[in-house]
Amino acid sequence: MLLGRIAVGVVFVAHGWQKLTDEGHAAVAQSFEHLGIPLPGLAAVYGTWVELLGGIALIAGVLVPLAGVLIALDMAGAFWYVHMGKGLFSQEGGYEYVLVLGTVCLLFAFTGAGRFSVDSVLWGRRREPRPDRRSVPA
Repeated sequence: MLLGRIAVGVVFVAHGWQKLTDEGHAAVAQSFEHLGIPLPGLAAVYGTWVELLGGIALIAGVLVPLAGVLIALDMAGAFWYVHMGKGLFSQEGGYEYVLVLGTVCLLFAFTGAGRFSVDSVLWGRRREPRPDRRSVPA
């Protein structure tokens, strides 16, 4: 879980940072408007900050279920408005990249951050330990 969270988190931090510093809010909003994304200004803020902060959350393993869902929604929007009609392969503008990233983030949302995470330190294990069958009298 740790290695997966770090790898995916780094990708999202890089994309969020790029939107924030290299492109800027106005350019991202304008790009989203040209793509036909509704409420492009709001979508630009959402995409930028969910990718940046969500990526950091994945790396640290903090609030991973929430971050996973929010990032998966971001990827669902990218799929629907940008990549869906272009086929599977990313070299042709297709959806393979956002499909994998969104699905992995949903997996993180459903399974949690794992043992090596801030969530684990703060909340501990939520499951009751299974009784040892060998110690149960027959």
